[in-house]
Amino acid sequence: MDLITRIADIIIPVFLIVAIGYGYARRRPPDLSSFNRISLDVLAPLLVYSALASRDFAIGEHVPLLIGGTALILGSGLLAWPLAKAFGAQPRTLVPVVMFNNCGNMGLPLALLAFGPANFGAAVALFSVSNLLHFSLGARVTSAAARTRDLLLSPLMVATMLGFFSAFTELRPPPVLLSGLKLLGDAALPLMLFALGVRLTGLTRQGLALGLLGALARPLIGLAIGIPLAWAMGLEGAARGQLLLFAALPPAVIQFMLADRYHQEPEKVAASIMVGNALAVVFVPLALALGL
Repeated sequence: MDLITRIADIIIPVFLIVAIGYGYARRRPPDLSSFNRISLDVLAPLLVYSALASRDFAIGEHVPLLIGGTALILGSGLLAWPLAKAFGAQPRTLVPVVMFNNCGNMGLPLALLAFGPANFGAAVALFSVSNLLHFSLGARVTSAAARTRDLLLSPLMVATMLGFFSAFTELRPPPVLLSGLKLLGDAALPLMLFALGVRLTGLTRQGLALGLLGALARPLIGLAIGIPLAWAMGLEGAARGQLLLFAALPPAVIQFMLADRYHQEPEKVAASIMVGNALAVVFVPLALALGL
């Protein structure tokens, strides 16, 4: 019951912020172009860097989970591609939704609750590998217009590389500066959710159907890969539970920002994220029951 309450405590604020964005856009539709550019180029990079540069994160302890997380993300993408073709969906819309999950604002607090502070670094490791793949391979899957050179030099990729550098070398900014960077980075999540609500004003019935497909495919495909993968890798205890929780999380909120930047059906991506977050009440407890 405590876990269900915790999931609800995470999901309800998500829906509240999205609803505020939706209500505002119904009365006064905003221009999201500058809004989203700031989120992707300033706020999200600071969010990623501050998580990786945290003094509580020792990346060398989590190599098996980094490998498992990478295999799960890539395997989900391979299975999502024929699924998109079978249902007449655009692969560039559906595949990234299935590949990348909400391991930041939902995965991190849930992992802390379920596995305790001693195992929190594992959740940060999965978060880091997801971000690295999301803003390189994931952006290319979302749009053919995403050029490799631009991606490698993007603020998000630079922040991720600097974060890994800090994690490996333990060279970090002074705590007072890191706290300021984290404070600004934390603003990314509510702003992304607000923008998601704005985009939902353009949702059609057809878009909602695709949203349901993405919302269900993300945890179902994730668990279908994650369960045998954890067994094959010999993961046990908290490591096995962390991988299964990662497998069952709903679609990543930040994928909406990429879809919006590249004009890849952002309304349908927004629907997948909304429905997927609601279904987390079912799939997250299932994953934890399998992993604990």
